[in-house]
Amino acid sequence: MIFEGKAVKVSQLETGVVLVTLDLQGESVNKFNQVTLQELGQAVQTVKTLSNVVGVVFHSAKDVFVVGADITEFTTWFTLDESVLADKLREVHTTFNEIADLPFPTVAAINGISLGGGFELCLACDYRVMADSAKVGLPETQLGIYPGWGGTIRLPRLIGVDNACEWICGAGQKRSADALKDGAVDAVVEKENVLESALHLIQQVVDGKLNYQQRREENNAPMVFSPIEKMMIFESVRGVVGAKAGKHYPAPMAAIKTVEKVIGQKREKAVETEIAGFIKLAKGPVAKALVNLFLKDQDIKKTASKYAKGSEPVTQAAVLGAGIMGGGVAYQSSSKGTPIIMKDIRQDALELGLSEANKLLSGQVSRGRMTSDKAMKALNGITPALSYGEFDHVDLVVEAVVENVNVKKAVLAETENHISDDTILTSNTSTISITELAKDLKRPENFCGMHFFNPVHRMPLVEVIRGEKTSDVAIARTVSYAQSMGKTPIVVNDCPGFLVNRVLFPYFGGFSAMMKEGADFQLVDKVMEKFGWPMGPAYLLDVVGLDTAFHADEVMAQGFPDRMQHEGTNVIDKLFEEKRFGQKNQKGFYRYENDRKGKPKKMYDEDIHTILAETVDSKTEFTEEDIIARMMIPLCIETVRCVEEGIVGSPAEADMGLIYGIGFPPYLGGALHYLDQMGLQAFCDLADNYRHLGKLYEPTENMRNMAKNNATYYGTAV
Repeated sequence: MIFEGKAVKVSQLETGVVLVTLDLQGESVNKFNQVTLQELGQAVQTVKTLSNVVGVVFHSAKDVFVVGADITEFTTWFTLDESVLADKLREVHTTFNEIADLPFPTVAAINGISLGGGFELCLACDYRVMADSAKVGLPETQLGIYPGWGGTIRLPRLIGVDNACEWICGAGQKRSADALKDGAVDAVVEKENVLESALHLIQQVVDGKLNYQQRREENNAPMVFSPIEKMMIFESVRGVVGAKAGKHYPAPMAAIKTVEKVIGQKREKAVETEIAGFIKLAKGPVAKALVNLFLKDQDIKKTASKYAKGSEPVTQAAVLGAGIMGGGVAYQSSSKGTPIIMKDIRQDALELGLSEANKLLSGQVSRGRMTSDKAMKALNGITPALSYGEFDHVDLVVEAVVENVNVKKAVLAETENHISDDTILTSNTSTISITELAKDLKRPENFCGMHFFNPVHRMPLVEVIRGEKTSDVAIARTVSYAQSMGKTPIVVNDCPGFLVNRVLFPYFGGFSAMMKEGADFQLVDKVMEKFGWPMGPAYLLDVVGLDTAFHADEVMAQGFPDRMQHEGTNVIDKLFEEKRFGQKNQKGFYRYENDRKGKPKKMYDEDIHTILAETVDSKTEFTEEDIIARMMIPLCIETVRCVEEGIVGSPAEADMGLIYGIGFPPYLGGALHYLDQMGLQAFCDLADNYRHLGKLYEPTENMRNMAKNNATYYGTAV
């Protein structure tokens, strides 16, 4: 061994090939923390002193290559002075540039995931050999930044401007076939042959079959385009990326701007251009919010794993009800490897549930995300049933029948008679108290809430709700099952609406109050979508279902009468009376027609304003600022109440619950991060402007005390 550190080793084979081995001690994966970066620099200096070197192969001793920068360390860089941050970035550029300039060929042997800085290391090499099972990519724009160690400089020269912008701005992980097609790697082989193939590549250079120096000249030279060519390329790219990214996420467009500059620059100038643009993003509020989201996501996953520790795995599940939610649960469970019984009292419902699962699986196959064999196995893993015949060997049951307390109680009590004493029984209720639902059960300790969000296959969140008598065993197994389904579980305590719906209905309450004052729901939708929500409140109510919203609204009003009750008929009541339930019967605030793919398309309905006119008490003109304030203030205050009352365990869990459960704008970092960013005093002052609207707009006493002391929910200024 020529050099051996805590993360990097250097050795030389008899053939003259030098192996630089990445193997971060004490970690299951390789990542670029300060130790790894420092040792990589030392390793490169060591290699430069060796004699009889014919080439260098960078490879990994772990199942991955390098997953990217260590975000927990990297985020501390963002707080540095700009000049210090620039020097930090320059140090890494220097190491990667020295790799690119070594006086012999270099090959990256990509045996597993290689993302961000890990892939930028690969780009600094002359050649890349990739395992067929590996993935590569530059996901930095997901964190509000862009590649800062040469990615914007090297990738366009390697795969072309169009492809590079798509890779960088799309922030995706590319499979081996796509990487090879685009020219990002030179060969794809089976995982066990990656190192051998990399050594073979070096030998081909030695034998004169490959000219690595010519390749370097091509990759280092400025790219030349005519003014018209350049304009057409970048106008097209900006149009596509800008439409997807939106104004709240500046990183993709900043990346394009940097690529446009660096393709015509020599490397030294290009490095400075990339660094300058990176620093501007890293110092912005969006990067702070998105990086914090990434860290919060890691935290809540760790918290969930602590809850699930020691739990017996669910090897056989069951779901009661083959409707939209029940069918979605069945699909998700079976597609992730846990067989499930789908029970309903109607044969046609079972057929509909199986048909929906088959449609989702076929979609996975057509998009290349699942083989036909795996899809058939998943479909066969769903057992339709009209009786409880096979429930005696089920580990966990999800009740997903109609949202009615009496119906649910009856179904749960009946089910309890057909399952073993240690089977965990859960309810997919969205609002009804778990403690209330457990009152007629013989084993309430084995019962908890397991609230999925619609559509189940897309929404990542599962709320696991602890009732008064719920045991730790029940929570552990339910959390473990949610994780096995590929979901992010958050454990919350019992109350009407739990976390997500308890927070959502004050948001709807703000909307309903504006509608009483004559607001145009289409304008409100446009303003909130422009603000960053995936859909406005009227459209969201149509998707949720006005019948579901009506019943949930009743539960919330009973649970929190001081602020969630309303006088007279509001818009939700009116549309429920009119049987305008939204997308499910193709008429709500909007009307719906299926497009060519069978998906509901939103259309304007001329009748709606006449229908809603009966609920209007007055006519008020609303500015965009009014609309945003009246929607966001109740939501933020209710989120704070959930944290203060211990419904949710931490600000991080509250924020991630809203982002994963109802699409809270990620660029704001969650409701509590948003409050920290705004400043609690500024928020309280804003809320006081709307105090005439009632208690929904009244900050808590603790919020006002925190405001006086300049305190924040995350402990430090955001």
